[in-house]
Amino acid sequence: MTNYKKEIEELIALVIKENASDLHISAFRRPTIRIDGQLKVLNDKPVYSPEDSLNVLFELIDEKLKKEFLEKRDLDFSYTAKAGVRFRGNAYFQKGFVSIALRHVPREIRTLEELRLPKILENFARQKQGFFLVVGPVGQGKSTTLASLIDLINKERAEHILTIEDPMEYVFKEDKSIINQREVRFDTQDFKTGLRAMFREDINVAMIGEMRDAETIGTAVTAAETGHLIFSTLHTNSAAQTIDRIIDSFPPNQQGQIKLQLAASLLGIFSQRLVNRVEGGLVPAYELLINNSAVANLIREGRTNEINVVIETGSEEGMIDMNRTLAALVTQGEISRDEAIRHSVNPKELAKII
Repeated sequence: MTNYKKEIEELIALVIKENASDLHISAFRRPTIRIDGQLKVLNDKPVYSPEDSLNVLFELIDEKLKKEFLEKRDLDFSYTAKAGVRFRGNAYFQKGFVSIALRHVPREIRTLEELRLPKILENFARQKQGFFLVVGPVGQGKSTTLASLIDLINKERAEHILTIEDPMEYVFKEDKSIINQREVRFDTQDFKTGLRAMFREDINVAMIGEMRDAETIGTAVTAAETGHLIFSTLHTNSAAQTIDRIIDSFPPNQQGQIKLQLAASLLGIFSQRLVNRVEGGLVPAYELLINNSAVANLIREGRTNEINVVIETGSEEGMIDMNRTLAALVTQGEISRDEAIRHSVNPKELAKII
């Protein structure tokens, strides 16, 4: 293979044609795409050599990133193809050879209704300050949900919005708001540096692509306390686990303080999964914790093991239990019983209600 630019164009055209979410490239394998959660090998494509996979990567990134990749052995990056088609990428070595994972980022930012997410999420976008988290495993649509919330703010009111991502995914088109998008390594050194700088930039709303360390979390919580509306993500499975993860990221002598700050500033935590539908495609299942006086007390007192009970009994306040969502999807014929149990964090309890 010699024309790697043409090869990339052909692969991207296939991703768009097949409505695939991901493209995987590795040495000694044929390129593979993911459609509705299932992998599909592109049998019309050749098996890539180590040279092929490396050269495809080098067509996707600039000289600075090439050097970083070869030094650090893995790399997050973004790539914009023809006609503005965008991808979030990760390149890494495995068994000494290069592999690449590319996630397609749609150009259009869909509304909560189009994403089949609960309307109550709009309430969090309409707050003036506080801390809201969208959580779940990798590849479950967290970034898409956050983009929808940010775009709702953009369409409804005039705010100064900042996004900090690694890499940058959705590109927002300014409507009523000013939106500045910063990409780690290109526009700011790292998440914590970019977040600290926002205090001098007259920011109203900030979206942090991921909270990776205690300093970033602490700065985000402080920003929420001081009049900013902060959105971010964590790779956790539930609201209760998210609160534990945040607290445990701090040394013991600081955990009391972060509990107090989190209890005061947290708006809510939305946990989501993308579940395979019986008739094909994916449908979201979700859990929503809304911070009220009972939840705040549990956070302050370190009784996070009781949060699930609050969610289960808090439907009148708008809270949503993951098992109830999964059970409803089974009842509606959207997903199978086995698929619901597979995605539940408490399958024994789910089995009792489906």
